[in-house]
Amino acid sequence: MRTSLATDPAVIGIADQLDITEFEVVGILHHLWTWADAQSRDGHANGVTTRWVNRYVHRDGFAEAMVAVGWLLVTETGIEFPNFERHNGETAKARALATVRKQKQRASVPASVPNVSRTERDESVTREEKRRDKEQQQQQPADAIADIDARKRFEMFEGWAPDQVSLAPHLKLIGVAGDQITAQVVAEFVSFWMTRGAMNNQAAWCRELVASVHRNGVRAAANPVARSGRTSQHVGLHNQDPHAGLEANTDGTYKL
Repeated sequence: MRTSLATDPAVIGIADQLDITEFEVVGILHHLWTWADAQSRDGHANGVTTRWVNRYVHRDGFAEAMVAVGWLLVTETGIEFPNFERHNGETAKARALATVRKQKQRASVPASVPNVSRTERDESVTREEKRRDKEQQQQQPADAIADIDARKRFEMFEGWAPDQVSLAPHLKLIGVAGDQITAQVVAEFVSFWMTRGAMNNQAAWCRELVASVHRNGVRAAANPVARSGRTSQHVGLHNQDPHAGLEANTDGTYKL
């Protein structure tokens, strides 16, 4: 409803006919138009009479005063509110906008495009959005990693790199030196997770990277491998007597 309604000449005319204030007229109109907005789509109200309108708004002669200023029409089947869209509420406005939007959409669709159901359209749009999101992630250069929202979840993609802000606390808490996060380590980490389809935010990916380096270090310490180019210190054992310095027991065992 318009904010300047109280100064509308039609409102002034109704107030003068009924000998009430313009603000009373505005209040009654709001009450009546709210009902019309809920009960009518186009301003027509079949079976409704001016007598009922007067009873509904608790003011004798109000309907006739609206007729006099052209804001209400009496038809053979009921009543009609002219220029309904000027006075209707948000519900009717939303219906009108939705109708216009659908008409524009129909007009923009070529005749050769086959009709599809709403479910098929929604699924198609969803797949297309996912495809675009994945392409954008894969095309994102490494120097743009800092712009990623640390809370936004995404799949691992080629070109990903850890950022120092997310990496530093995990290096400290897990106990991994920063120089252990080499380019080769990051590349292997990215290669592994690109095939898994898992989703994490930037901070979680950085934490997983540090944890994987730590796990690899623990496994390497538990399974040492002789370094190439070095000779084992345990040589010549076949020439030594393993029982030297021990006293033989009657049961075939030895003791010191």
